[in-house]
Amino acid sequence: MSDSADAPPPRPPRRKRYGGKNPQRYDEKYKEHRGDAETLAKVVASGKTAAGTHRPIMVEEILRTLKPQNGQSALDATLGFGGHTEALLGRLLPGGRLVGLDADARQLPLTVDRLRLAGFTEPAFQAVRSNFAGAPKVLATLGWEGVDMVLADLGVSSMQIDNPARGFSYKHDGPLDMRMNPERGQTAGQLLKSVSVRKLAQILEENADEPNADRLAEGLAGGEYLSTSALKHRVVHLLGSEPAEAALPRVFQALRIAVNEEFTALETLLRALPEILRPKGRVAILTFHSGEDRRVKKAFQAGLAAGVYNAVATDVTRASAAEIFHNPRASSAKLRWAVRR
Repeated sequence: MSDSADAPPPRPPRRKRYGGKNPQRYDEKYKEHRGDAETLAKVVASGKTAAGTHRPIMVEEILRTLKPQNGQSALDATLGFGGHTEALLGRLLPGGRLVGLDADARQLPLTVDRLRLAGFTEPAFQAVRSNFAGAPKVLATLGWEGVDMVLADLGVSSMQIDNPARGFSYKHDGPLDMRMNPERGQTAGQLLKSVSVRKLAQILEENADEPNADRLAEGLAGGEYLSTSALKHRVVHLLGSEPAEAALPRVFQALRIAVNEEFTALETLLRALPEILRPKGRVAILTFHSGEDRRVKKAFQAGLAAGVYNAVATDVTRASAAEIFHNPRASSAKLRWAVRR
């Protein structure tokens, strides 16, 4: 018998060391990713969101607005991590049902698994991979004749923003992607390489109210930017460090909206709401910047004037100071609602 038969089995690879008490790299936060209770409690207490998770915004305000009751039906047009869906199902059941939509091929199965483990099974909860612009088609395919409530949270989820591999944030180095559905469409890097100066200036101005749109467009259009850091450094070079600090969130926002055609999808959903909602049905929409809020406000006001809605929000609802402390991303959120005639 050879000596190798008596050799001990090889050791498993050593787990990566946790990078100090507060690691900055997304991939080093394994305690947060695996759901370590003590670590998660510390992260939440500090007013941050744990890596790989997302905090639903204004949950109580949304429940008060939509007034879900047992036996009703709902559409969560932006499923994300499923926090809002979980809260709604808690009021809809027993007897109710909800369908959630999400275009993100990576996140959707993870969220479905999480909600199934929480006890939400079919037919009470169904999930469909779709942009919310496809809501009428999804409901028709399922055989649903409208719903009693619609929720759309137009914000980007923390899982997408925080993951450098998705390319949504200039705070982390990663590929300049920004696609909600990573399996289709052009990346932000490809958009910048092919876009004209005039079109890029329009994107920056319309999607983010960027005051330096023309200057940035001249310096960015046609360039090859493979990473978020490359784009960040170019913006700093064009504007200087202090002006760039304010411009970077707007540049990344404008590109994300263009890459994912978010305004087109929103306008499609707003036009479809009257056919989706049952009589006296309610809709609540969370927006996070002026371009979204303007579109929602105008659509609701036009629907009220046309007799489609019998009530709409006269002003926005904002997150409380306590919620903003625990989830700073709630600070820019605005909630508007409408009630179908």
